[in-house]
Amino acid sequence: MYAEPSGPIEPGTPARRGWRLAGSALAALVLLAAAAALWAWSQLSASLPQLDGSVPLAGLSAAVTVERDALGVVTVSGGGRQDVARGLGFVHAQDRFFQLDLARRQAAGELAELVGPAALPADRQARLHRFRDRARRALAAMNGGDRGILEAYVEGVNAGLAALRAKPWEYLLLAAEPEPWRLEDTVLVVHSMYFQLNDELARRESARGLIHDLLGGEMFAFLAPLGDPWDSPIFGEPYPPPPLPAAAPASHSSPDEAADEAADEAAVALRRPPAQPPIAGSNNWAVAGTRTTHGGAIFANDMHLPIRVPHVWYRASLVYPAPDGGTVRITGVTLPGTPAVVVGSNGSVAWGFTNTWGDWEDLVELEPDPADPDGAYLTPDGPRRFERHQETLRVKGGDDEPLEVLETIWGPVVDTDHRGRRRALRWIAHDPRAVNLDLMRLETAAGVEQAVAAANQVGAPPQNFVVADRDGRIAWTVMGPIPRRFGHDGRRPSSWAAGDRGWDGYLEPADYPRVVDPPSGRLWTANGRAVSGEMERLIGLGSYVQGARGGQIRDRLAALERASEADMLAIQLDDEALFLARWRELLLSVLGDAPSDPRRAELRRQVEGWGGHASVDSVGYRMVRAFRSLLAQRVFERLTAACKAADPGFDYLALQLWEGPLWRLVEERPAALADPELGWEAEIDAAVDDLLGYFLTGGSTSLAGRTWGDRNTARVEHPFSRLLPFARQMLDMPATPLPGDSHMPRYQSPTEGASQRMAVSPGREAEGYLHMPVGQSGHPLSPHYGDMHRAWETGEPTPFLPGPAVHTLVLEPAG
Repeated sequence: MYAEPSGPIEPGTPARRGWRLAGSALAALVLLAAAAALWAWSQLSASLPQLDGSVPLAGLSAAVTVERDALGVVTVSGGGRQDVARGLGFVHAQDRFFQLDLARRQAAGELAELVGPAALPADRQARLHRFRDRARRALAAMNGGDRGILEAYVEGVNAGLAALRAKPWEYLLLAAEPEPWRLEDTVLVVHSMYFQLNDELARRESARGLIHDLLGGEMFAFLAPLGDPWDSPIFGEPYPPPPLPAAAPASHSSPDEAADEAADEAAVALRRPPAQPPIAGSNNWAVAGTRTTHGGAIFANDMHLPIRVPHVWYRASLVYPAPDGGTVRITGVTLPGTPAVVVGSNGSVAWGFTNTWGDWEDLVELEPDPADPDGAYLTPDGPRRFERHQETLRVKGGDDEPLEVLETIWGPVVDTDHRGRRRALRWIAHDPRAVNLDLMRLETAAGVEQAVAAANQVGAPPQNFVVADRDGRIAWTVMGPIPRRFGHDGRRPSSWAAGDRGWDGYLEPADYPRVVDPPSGRLWTANGRAVSGEMERLIGLGSYVQGARGGQIRDRLAALERASEADMLAIQLDDEALFLARWRELLLSVLGDAPSDPRRAELRRQVEGWGGHASVDSVGYRMVRAFRSLLAQRVFERLTAACKAADPGFDYLALQLWEGPLWRLVEERPAALADPELGWEAEIDAAVDDLLGYFLTGGSTSLAGRTWGDRNTARVEHPFSRLLPFARQMLDMPATPLPGDSHMPRYQSPTEGASQRMAVSPGREAEGYLHMPVGQSGHPLSPHYGDMHRAWETGEPTPFLPGPAVHTLVLEPAG
């Protein structure tokens, strides 16, 4: 314990010398700490990109100019497409190299090599697909022209990385060195989007199979319907509701399960609204020139993805000579790691996407070879041995982990089902057709026919492709590979051993579904079922989302006599809660006109004044939403209990299309499907008790603080902020309450939302807008780290085209 000296310290005494040494040591430590801080700050500053001046860049045929406007939006101008690709790679690396690295590692199952053992679970799951090997096969199938552009892009990325005065700041914290970019890494970036936009383990197909196997055909038809009453297809009509099952599913309780009932009851005594898993979505639509204020077709798009730092997209304009002697100028958003503009306008056509949620994967039940059940399986050509691939998961700070991947003729073995049967995954992402650079064909498309033809050949996760052209025309099709199924509809797992079902290659572009120049002059998609009949059969009876969002967009468009770009933004920001209106009426009817319980009286007051919007200050909206979710949880836990018992990972609500079955049960209240102990009225009332029990604790009777904004507060975080909580204010975006929800055009959750919002009329780009969250740069010291975010939060339109140049960098041919 420290004590003050009792008297004066004589010069030259041991005590005096000790104090001098201690003071010197303390001063040295302070100097060392200051020097370390200065070094770290200098390294952090040195990893900022170069914005002005000139840089030699090998491989260029002529100088490339990189202009940045006040928001850091780049315009890359060069003498040809390869030069522009090289320049885009350069700026992607300077602003976002760590993002590129994470994307390739996530797809390849190589994250643990960079960040340590915590990433091993993700790596094990990703490595099942062996995407690095598949990426090399996709490269082998790429044509020479595209490969030349890709090679230029890759060389640009590595040159941009090398030109930084210090390695990107993330590697300083990780004590790691960035690895060079390779050709297959760009393919891996596209594979990473397959993970986001497809059901990479066919979980929904597995869940439907479980329902069919354990609950029977009637319950399967009811609980896994083909469509939804809210469906809003652009071609065809909604499906009629399936008939109600005659009886509830039989009980599958076992003595052990019965013994656990008391524990289960305790676990659900305080129910909380289920955390419904987000589903990658988006909105897009187009209005023909005959129905706009200026006579030009308008295209609008907001793609819904996880919102994090750095952001998934990077804004850019690419400018280079056209083959006919003119100039190609394409503006939109790029995906760092790839050389193409993903969504945008070239002055003649404007296009964008929503996720189709068609059926792009199948689970194949493997029949073991009786003579070698562990080593072989049956195929249409007889028994075949598994291919066994020995993978190594490299782990920073830990031992490497071996992983054996079993491959079949259909794809890798990914799991076993509730009956212990091995299952292989047939997924479009595994084939060379899955990835190509044909998206760049859109850069020179002159009209809807050329754009649609190009889209049908693109190798990317299949999307609803909507396009508008400068002649006022509009069209819809599917972009991406479509498998040609035979013998089955793909809705449930099945055996392909007999050869009577499977895939027979892919559709040719001429066979793709298309809707061109619809009589209404309007097209819209929002992840629900887009079309009916034969066109839907081609896409597959997939995992479409509930259709209310698309229907609200359709109706808003129909109400516009003449549409403008401002009208498009108003629809994108529409947070009216039309979908939940009938649930509000149900909740009010259950509460009654004058509830005697003060908690119920408070709930009724809030629901009556809910405002009808998913607004940040609405308590009533949050209560209505939670009531619906809690009731769904009660009802479907009961009806699908056998599925949960057979597979603890089973989640019925993840199937998305449960609104139709739930409302039908609530509206008709069939006795055969009621809770045998409670009945329908008591079960619905119990959901109100669940609601009050969750939101009113400790004897409180006030719901005033339980607003939707309190629940829907944005968490836009950098992956390092949880490791460095002291730096969260620097690394993360503000935690702002935001309006919107999943069943309305303004899609918003704490971690997902509109990754960009845009509307543009081809040829009138100066009248369009485009904004996105976060900012262009991945560097926290850059002024462009988060300078776009506020406009995205508030819905303020920022110009579609880049503004005047604030910085100019010239990339000059070297050597």
